[in-house]
Amino acid sequence: MLTFGGLLLLGARAGDLLGRRRTFMAGIALFTLSSLAGGFAPNASMLLAARALQGVGGAMAAPAALALLTTIFAEGEARVRAIGLFTTVSAAGGATGLVAGGLLTEWASWRWVMFVNVPIGLAVLFVGSAVLIETPRRHGRFDLAGAVTSTAGMTAVVLGLVEAGTSGWTAPITLGSLLGGVALLGLFVLIETTATEPILPLRILANRTRASANAARGLGYAGMYGIIFFLTQFLQDIQGRSSLITGIGFLPTPMSVFLAAQVTSKVLVNRLSAKVLMIMGTTLSAGGLLLATQLHTGSTYPQVLASLILIGTGMGVSFVSLTTAGLAGVAPSDAGAASGLINVMQQLGAALGLAVLVTIFDTVTSATHTVGLSQVAALRGAAGAAARAALVHGMDVTFAAGAGFALAALVIVVLFVRTPARAVVDLRIPADLEMEAA
Repeated sequence: MLTFGGLLLLGARAGDLLGRRRTFMAGIALFTLSSLAGGFAPNASMLLAARALQGVGGAMAAPAALALLTTIFAEGEARVRAIGLFTTVSAAGGATGLVAGGLLTEWASWRWVMFVNVPIGLAVLFVGSAVLIETPRRHGRFDLAGAVTSTAGMTAVVLGLVEAGTSGWTAPITLGSLLGGVALLGLFVLIETTATEPILPLRILANRTRASANAARGLGYAGMYGIIFFLTQFLQDIQGRSSLITGIGFLPTPMSVFLAAQVTSKVLVNRLSAKVLMIMGTTLSAGGLLLATQLHTGSTYPQVLASLILIGTGMGVSFVSLTTAGLAGVAPSDAGAASGLINVMQQLGAALGLAVLVTIFDTVTSATHTVGLSQVAALRGAAGAAARAALVHGMDVTFAAGAGFALAALVIVVLFVRTPARAVVDLRIPADLEMEAA
């Protein structure tokens, strides 16, 4: 999480300067090798090192993948469909990982959670080498000062948010990381205003629709990751379901994301504006989170299912249009940076959401009953009934806070997003500009 969130902008810039196909393939190769090493890890230190390298590989591959789409597909219907499929895969990946993780852990070993990436990575490398085309390399220099301050700043912020959920918001490591991260990011912005070739051109943020779409995306992921985490605790530790049954229980989420994203990219985009789709999607997600606030110890799975379907459908509908808006009007030379920013908002939104929601949960449950998240699994039998009820109450409050993230995203969309133009952009360089560049 730290290396992925911290290195995304650097990975995006590497794609711009070194070629996006080359950067994507290198990132996938590193992710695959580190997964293999993690599966064979003999101790915790080796496993953590392998996980860190996975983050580095992901930071190289993720923005390069999205940037390849923006350069291969011209703005318009073709790009919307391509982004629809990309959004489907990325949004469903987290939920599918929960299902696959439960299955692999129960049927085989936790090591197969790492090993399973190896054949997937090899397949991507084989197919990618055959079908992907390289983008032109730009002659330029890396913005080293910007790379160092942005990487260190985002790493510190992510670390602070993660530590807030476990050590508390007032813990020295939390405060030190957050304050240091904010200071470094402030320095990063100052550097970007004067850098000749900035790692994140601030002109990308000058467009109100792009900036608002990115903010709404981060808030959407904040609510989604929170509910997946707490519903896992609810199904396994409150209701006593196995990891296998819990994993299967989450299958409707990626299925809903897939179906909604496909219908949105192939049908709804031709009938409704992008802003209407964003409003529809964020409203559905907020409704699913609000519905989850009604869960209690005796709730049946269909009650959980309704929330999962609403959230998955909302994600599929809104994230296609949010991704498209986040890239609308971006020059080909800035595609990598814009794609990296989308991934940054997604990653930091998930980290922020989980950290805040865990803190809210522990605050509520410790105020009503002396229990916390770490004691959930130990509460069994009649003696723990009152404590379990207190924990479910804490989850209900937490789901309401998650709905607040989605409602905040809705307000941002309504007030600040303008429907992107539907015109197709010609990405070919005009002859006069080509001569001038030469």
